[in-house]
Amino acid sequence: MFADRNFARYILKGMNRRNFLQTASAASLFGSGLHAADVDPAKIAAYQKPVFNLHKFFSSPVKISSIELLQRNKDYFLRTRSTDGAEGLVLTKGVEDFTGILGNRVIPHFLGKDARDLEHLVDEVYATNSNYKLAGQAFWCPVAYIEQSLFDLMGKTLKKSASELMGGALRKEIPVYLSGSDRKLSADDEVDVYVRGVEETGAKAVKFKIGGRMSDNHDAMPGRTDRILELSQKRFKNITLMADANGSYDAKNAIEIGKRLQEMKYLWFEEPCPWEEKSETKRVADALDMKVAFGEQDSSLWLFQWMIDNKVMDVVQPDLNYNGGFIRAARVARMARKANMWICPHNTQTGAASVNILHFAATTPNIGPYMEYVHRGPEKKESWYSPNFEIRNGVIPVPTGPGLGLEFDPDFVKKATLVKL
Repeated sequence: MFADRNFARYILKGMNRRNFLQTASAASLFGSGLHAADVDPAKIAAYQKPVFNLHKFFSSPVKISSIELLQRNKDYFLRTRSTDGAEGLVLTKGVEDFTGILGNRVIPHFLGKDARDLEHLVDEVYATNSNYKLAGQAFWCPVAYIEQSLFDLMGKTLKKSASELMGGALRKEIPVYLSGSDRKLSADDEVDVYVRGVEETGAKAVKFKIGGRMSDNHDAMPGRTDRILELSQKRFKNITLMADANGSYDAKNAIEIGKRLQEMKYLWFEEPCPWEEKSETKRVADALDMKVAFGEQDSSLWLFQWMIDNKVMDVVQPDLNYNGGFIRAARVARMARKANMWICPHNTQTGAASVNILHFAATTPNIGPYMEYVHRGPEKKESWYSPNFEIRNGVIPVPTGPGLGLEFDPDFVKKATLVKL
């Protein structure tokens, strides 16, 4: 809470109308009891300094007039509109579980505000009305969906890609690794899924789920992990392999498994210990020569900085939604970059909802060699949006159209129901 207030103080320092640091309205800040004389940029943590310059793209405010949740069949969409009539639309995942927080805590904070001040708005929503007491996925996902929808809106207003708003695209296509196991299949069947997946997509990397998920050293099925490791060496040649334990092991057992993965030349060992147990994960990272990947459940920027400084992990993995959106993920990327670490966000989304991972990967200098993409079989092509994302030769092209680059069928959207919040 206090860190977020300090960020607001930082914004005021040296503010002028043409300076990027004008990302907050003076009225809202002084209404919080802040004074320019209190500002000391040297005391502001690096992780809270702005990463994007949205003001430079607009000569006048982009006022947010409405924020709505729409439902069409099983899908939920977050729609934002400006007073100028521009519109942003994103497909969400799981937001139906968080509608109370979205409607009562998050939407009111953004309504009527200037979308150019998005970094400030994302920071301030955390402390507003003691929202920090709700911190975690249930709070930050609603924030992320509004933020991503506003990037779509602003990009469409300017007829520019969201990637350009985030500093410019560094790459046109994104290499992906196949993931998506739920540990319900036997080891043999699981390996078959990925053998077919590599054949279908040309993917150059695959991630297996091992252990049992927060399972106190138990396997999902007796002998399943051993069998997966055995088969992965026999059936994949010239394919990069990763393993994700989803917090299955204590440090002792994770180190034993990790040494086997290390010998097999796996690229990384993901979330070896329960996610709350940072010291246990650090023990694993300290004991292994291979990379340990971690961070998908976390949403504290201070904690990401601490984990990076203390080398809890080697590959940093915030989820773009669980951690609050592009802005907060870009700050984590900046932390990781200073430590010479990759950032490889956790991702469980496909189709229209996966557009965020493509733009983030396109604009982030220290992005890892592959981004996570769920693939369990050939994707069904949808007619209600374009482009459909298809993995070919192991990569997905980054959409280049205005905003997030997706076009939704207007007739499809018209048939969506407005969710009462």
